[in-house]
Amino acid sequence: MTDAPTLSARQYRLLDTTTKLVGLALVATGLDAGGATPTGFALAVAGAICATATVFISHE
Repeated sequence: MTDAPTLSARQYRLLDTTTKLVGLALVATGLDAGGATPTGFALAVAGAICATATVFISHE
């Protein structure tokens, strides 16, 4: 198994905040497009994935 990428605390905080804001924007856009439509659902799923992306990155 390979080691996860490591970032400094400042880099991690910036990346974490950015991915959460982008994820929130994607979920909001998906809901605006219609949460029950395929496009809205796809945007919401992409937003959820983006918002949780930093879970798999370790920081010092």
